[in-house]
Amino acid sequence: MKIGDLALNNPLILAPMAGITQLPFRRLAKEAGCALVVTEMVSANGLVHGSKKTSEFLISHPCERPLSAQIFGADPDVMKEAAQIVESVGADLLDINLGCSVRKIIRQGSGAALMREPDRLEAVLKAIRSAVDLPLTVKMRTGWEPSGQQAVKAARIAEYCGVDAVAIHPRTAVQGFSGKADWSLIARLKESVAIPVIGNGDIQQPEDVLKMQQETGCDGVMIGRASIGNPWIFAQALDLIRSRPYRRPGPSERLNATLRYIDYSVNHFGEDRAVRIMRSRLCWFTKGLPHSSRFRAAIVRLKTGHDMMDAVRAYFQGEIRNADIGNHGSRDWKSIRRSETD
Repeated sequence: MKIGDLALNNPLILAPMAGITQLPFRRLAKEAGCALVVTEMVSANGLVHGSKKTSEFLISHPCERPLSAQIFGADPDVMKEAAQIVESVGADLLDINLGCSVRKIIRQGSGAALMREPDRLEAVLKAIRSAVDLPLTVKMRTGWEPSGQQAVKAARIAEYCGVDAVAIHPRTAVQGFSGKADWSLIARLKESVAIPVIGNGDIQQPEDVLKMQQETGCDGVMIGRASIGNPWIFAQALDLIRSRPYRRPGPSERLNATLRYIDYSVNHFGEDRAVRIMRSRLCWFTKGLPHSSRFRAAIVRLKTGHDMMDAVRAYFQGEIRNADIGNHGSRDWKSIRRSETD
């Protein structure tokens, strides 16, 4: 699959998810076989005004390349300048958010609101395309009504403005994640534009990737919520694409991935912030597994990366019922990291 001049080694893409597709999670997805990872949505206004917090969304690691950065906004000049910033920090691809329906974003005229203003959408995309040479994509919803006409029109505007691919989650802006994604709209977009179309929505298991491709003819498949706590879905889907049976991760594989996730998070966020974040993230990796409720209850009491790594080891080694995972030694983080990499 190619997006502009960017060749991907497979059609699997990580969907941008606010608060989730941070650098540590993107690394796990990439290691599992995802061809293209995408940042959380980044405020164009924040980038242009030099917000340190906003700029941190664009921090990346060489191992997660190629990387797409998604921005949102409604002012053509601001979006143009933000696109130039994204290009200057070395992103491989730029994505424009046309799908977010959070009230705060809609009030700004951004996200899905742009699908109601085709003239403004065209102005925004033309401004961006004139400013950067990066491959350019848009990610949209069905629009504000279920017919899909707004999506078809937005996709055609995007193609006219020089956008290299469109991604569609075929639910309306007001649906959120309720109801069912209308995959027939993905097929409609594929018939309506010549640029690649990426399908998204209701991918719950590896088999759904092949099903979406077969039913819609889409060029790529974007996986979001199904990858949370389960980055292996990319490897499994890739096996199916290559006509191979896939396997489920065993305890050892889950253990190693979870330890890496903690490591990546501490490196990226610093230990204090990483521990706060990982209290919820680690629950993803044990959801539905035996005795996971006790593990989750204990995790919220832990205060260091070392404690979390020991708790994860105890759980996946089957010692959770006998281990006091809330009480561990006081070795510093650097010594733990050395022991993990020796």
